[in-house]
Amino acid sequence: MTDIKTVAVLGGGSFGTAIANMIAEKGHRATLWMRNGERAQEINAEHCNRHYLPDYSLHEGLYATAELSEAVAGADVVFMAVPSKSCREVANALAACIESKAILVSTTKGIEPDGFKLMSQVLAEVLPNTPLGVMSGPNLAKEVAARQLTGTVIASENEQVITTIQGLLHSSYFRVYASSDMFGVELGGALKNIYAIMSGMGAALGLGQNTIGMLITRSLAEMSRFAVQMGADPMTFLGLSGVGDLIVTCMSPLSRNYRVGYELGKGTPLEQIIAELGQVAEGVNTLKIVKHKSDELDVYMPLVGGMYEILFNHRSIGEVVGSLMLAEQSDDVEFVS
Repeated sequence: MTDIKTVAVLGGGSFGTAIANMIAEKGHRATLWMRNGERAQEINAEHCNRHYLPDYSLHEGLYATAELSEAVAGADVVFMAVPSKSCREVANALAACIESKAILVSTTKGIEPDGFKLMSQVLAEVLPNTPLGVMSGPNLAKEVAARQLTGTVIASENEQVITTIQGLLHSSYFRVYASSDMFGVELGGALKNIYAIMSGMGAALGLGQNTIGMLITRSLAEMSRFAVQMGADPMTFLGLSGVGDLIVTCMSPLSRNYRVGYELGKGTPLEQIIAELGQVAEGVNTLKIVKHKSDELDVYMPLVGGMYEILFNHRSIGEVVGSLMLAEQSDDVEFVS
């Protein structure tokens, strides 16, 4: 390898760890920043993240630290992989120590409620002069760690960001596609978490494949409808960061949001589910934010409305499903090229 990069990944969860490990495997200088110093030491000593990826060995070249300034020192590329609620806080701290030349890539799939801001918008506010991109797709962390064939999307208005990230991450099992629609790619990654909760509930209730097929495709219609109102390109939702991510997240028990829905379908209280999960399920907060925004914009989103009634107004699943089946029958495909 002739072009060795210095890379920092901020966030020691399952996806941040998987990406950092993949970068280290390619021979780059990879540092993983995490808040917990003991877990950082564990990774350095045992080459394993026992809390988030306990069944996978990490590359010996991956270094972990709890010191942010140490993690980003000299970094050519910085990946932001922290939960959405921590994004602004970490970005403010990062502003004091990030290299001026560094590329910043967000992988966080969430929305800041104040002003309905996606993570790239938060980062652009805090770090306005930093080249910025977002990465999203059907990327279950455990499958990436297991080197399963995976595709993702890097979106940016800066061509150098796209080519750098493609070169950095591309491998025999990880393919990186390009997009210029940052907003659409990021919005798809946030919205699909809502529908993964719904799909998990359906699985717990034993819904048939006809029903699941209907729910997933109607979810895509809602996502596209909302995206158009927010200024994104609906065609983006036909790609990996839209329908690809939606299908994987709605069908896999490896998805945290799917697991939340599955437990809800079994009758477990939401507070207990979140406490036992031990990881952030972005879909719960995203549902609340999107419901309020869709009401404000008068966007027809019956699935979002139904999920909101179940999670936050304690209506029964049967009652909500019945009302959905009696709702307005809109066109099947609303956007054409």
